[in-house]
Amino acid sequence: MADTQDDRDVRHTGGSEDAAREAVVEAALAALGLDAKTRLLSGQDMWSLPALPEIGLGSLVMSDGPVGVRGVRWTADDPSVALPSPTALAASWDPGLARRAGVLLAQEARRKGVHVLLAPTVNLHRSPLGGRHFEAYSEDPYLTGRIGTGYVTGVQSGGVATTVKHFVANDAETDRFTVNNLVSERALHELYLAPFEAIVADARPWGVMTAYNSVNGPTMTEHHHLVQEVLRGAWGFDGFNVSDWQAARSTAGALRGGLDVAMPGPRTVYGPALARAVRDGEVTEAEVDAAVRNVLRLAARVGALDGAEPAVTDPPAAVDGRALAREIARRSFVLVRNEPVGGTGPALPLRPGTVALSGAAARDARVLGGGSATVFPAHVVSPLDGLTAALPEGGLSYSVGADPNTELAVAGRGFALRAVCRDADGEVTGTGSAPSGHIQWMGSDLPEGVTHDRLHTVELTGTFTPDETGPHTFGIKGLGHFTLTVDGATYYDDVQRPAKDDPFLSFFGAPEPRAEVRLTAGTPVEVSLRYVVDLPDGDRMKVVTFALAHAGPRRDPDELIAEAARAAAAADTAVVVVATTERVESEGFDRTDLRLPGRQDDLVRAVAAANPHTVVVVNSGSPVELPWREDVAAVLLGWFPGQEGGAALADVLTGAHEPGGRLPTTWGDLADAPVTRVAPADGELPYEEGLFIGYRAWDRAARTPAYPFGHGLGYTEWTYESAHVDGTTVTVRLRNTGDRPGREVVQVYLAPVEPDP
Repeated sequence: MADTQDDRDVRHTGGSEDAAREAVVEAALAALGLDAKTRLLSGQDMWSLPALPEIGLGSLVMSDGPVGVRGVRWTADDPSVALPSPTALAASWDPGLARRAGVLLAQEARRKGVHVLLAPTVNLHRSPLGGRHFEAYSEDPYLTGRIGTGYVTGVQSGGVATTVKHFVANDAETDRFTVNNLVSERALHELYLAPFEAIVADARPWGVMTAYNSVNGPTMTEHHHLVQEVLRGAWGFDGFNVSDWQAARSTAGALRGGLDVAMPGPRTVYGPALARAVRDGEVTEAEVDAAVRNVLRLAARVGALDGAEPAVTDPPAAVDGRALAREIARRSFVLVRNEPVGGTGPALPLRPGTVALSGAAARDARVLGGGSATVFPAHVVSPLDGLTAALPEGGLSYSVGADPNTELAVAGRGFALRAVCRDADGEVTGTGSAPSGHIQWMGSDLPEGVTHDRLHTVELTGTFTPDETGPHTFGIKGLGHFTLTVDGATYYDDVQRPAKDDPFLSFFGAPEPRAEVRLTAGTPVEVSLRYVVDLPDGDRMKVVTFALAHAGPRRDPDELIAEAARAAAAADTAVVVVATTERVESEGFDRTDLRLPGRQDDLVRAVAAANPHTVVVVNSGSPVELPWREDVAAVLLGWFPGQEGGAALADVLTGAHEPGGRLPTTWGDLADAPVTRVAPADGELPYEEGLFIGYRAWDRAARTPAYPFGHGLGYTEWTYESAHVDGTTVTVRLRNTGDRPGREVVQVYLAPVEPDP
């Protein structure tokens, strides 16, 4: 993973340009009064900081990443390029590729008017049960730091800031707002802080996001030791520190702990509350100035402060987003098994002949994980799409086989919906598009003419044309008062309440089934879901979010599996795509097991029994159990492969390109995993394993995983001819002794000569 020339060229040069920029920052700071300063440290809405025209400061706009730039609208109205998941990017083991991804994301950010990308996530894969596992890179701090450095360098080479997150030890989702993670100093520095330290040293990020959780007592938004003494003092970080959304708890504690910006607004612990704290003597104006200086420095770097030359005046050349998304996907696929069958050679690349494709995930692609990482691509290439385009006409058949979705899905195929907004008198104040049954309006992201103070109800209304005859289930995702009407009949008129105290349950909770209606294929019916908007006083997040959900008639699962097995038996090769769902991998909750949802394991077993030439593609962002792995010819781990995943999959299966990935995290059965605990007890989660997570823990426990860290096969053969060690440098000579081009990742590991006392 050596630096490329591009990696080095885009790093800061410092010197006179930085000094001139700092002079403009100091002049702007001196021109501000206390109220203006404190206003700047508080979000003005969901995604931005206020402009201060009196000093030539524009509004700084932030947006979620890390696989795309959503912008300030959580809708499909302004599509984004959707890259493969961070686990996929890390599976490339290529910081240069991560840098190219960052360059593309900066290009997307500039197109959308975004100054700050809320990424990358460099927390570690401490436990395979972590619900946000897919959004972090690896279990290994070095690999995480190297990929993160490439990513940050690429984004900032385009003049867009990054916020390296979540500082620090936000490695699970259970009780993340209140948990106190107890981590030894050695483990904290050698594991969890290490990626942040490497990125600060090698990429000089312009921002960091502090996490919800506490570490050894203090909450991270108030952690003076880790933020002020370690991050800024020992490491020399000079960027801005923004809270995770709603993470800041107290005014004086946050400021003294080194928090510069409290998000989202307009109601935060800063703003007027901070001005009062200064006037009451709780904090000093000099402490406020330090935070404002960091924000103004950010503005100067991204070109939002008049008189300051931006850090980047000549962004990189334009990047073809679709082409890069496809390249990253195929470079990330990890071939973990590829066995010969009946003397015909390895199962992959596909041999000539017919292919029987099965799995609902082959048709309905899962391209990214759930939660704040969500973006909306303009198009998605499913495995079915990709293989249909790549294989000869008549060479591919498709069967559903098994569906990973055991719950209702957001309304999509067959629905034609729009959102109608009304005030308390029932007057229409505006309408908005609703390409799916999901409404998520955040901050000022409302239809034209609609304001939060007048908004009383939102109605999703339109038609549904079923493609199957039988009982259709309709449901509701969200919290509050809903009225559901289908074909003129009202089936639900009541309040959905939260099952637990989590402010993000509206975003990440499961839909509740509320109606079962028998419908006829091809006959449209009117559908309406009305939501009474209720934003109580004191709610700091102006958010309207809910969804209409649906499931068609359920066929007999055994019949679907048998149908896929019959198709497999009649084909030369069988390809099964298995997947997780948004209810398995998402922000907001951790996993309870590593099993594939639904009857997918049964599908694989049935297809493998029908055809020994069975290839399984695993569409998940993090490890799942593969109990049938020895019964199939090949297993290809495809992660969440982004919008071009189906095309990349066809490239790899047909042999047009080699799968280039190596595992960035260990894959094994949950029963064997050495570290699994993610749930705190009495508010505390001890990291009792110390330094031993990931492959270190597996090695210490003398357990053999299904597939170890760093594992991955290709389509060619490599011979290691020599290795030479000179101090800390290892020089390896290797040769491609196969009959086709390929890519090899040379991995070097260190171990103590004697056991650690």
